[in-house]
Amino acid sequence: MKSLTEYLTFEVQTRRSFVNITPDVRKLVQKSKIRDGLCLVNAMHITASVFINDNESGLLHDYEKWLEGLAPHEPTTHYDHNKTGEDNADAHLKRQVMGREVVIAITNGKLDFGPWEEIFYGEFDGKRPKRVLVKIIGE
Repeated sequence: MKSLTEYLTFEVQTRRSFVNITPDVRKLVQKSKIRDGLCLVNAMHITASVFINDNESGLLHDYEKWLEGLAPHEPTTHYDHNKTGEDNADAHLKRQVMGREVVIAITNGKLDFGPWEEIFYGEFDGKRPKRVLVKIIGE
């Protein structure tokens, strides 16, 4: 069994953003030389997410509106977490909905996706560097 562990770092310039990280993960699968295995992609911060969906701008905009409706950033005073001096309670809730990690099969040395599937990093409390773990195991 072989493995590869790498960390990707993202620092978006806005509070919230979605970044397609599929090309980065594909490069790491190639680097690993694993032909048959699994690829874990995991957000290492509790206000960020990793998820799989369609790379379509309208859908990403819909996510933004939907998440803001579920957990609006303002008023920040209506969250108990923000009484600690933070202003990011909404980001924690958005991350909980969008998920922490994804696992993708590797078949014949490539990510084995369904139609239209791509990997996204979701940032809900940006403007600072955050890491994503990529762990690839297999033969």
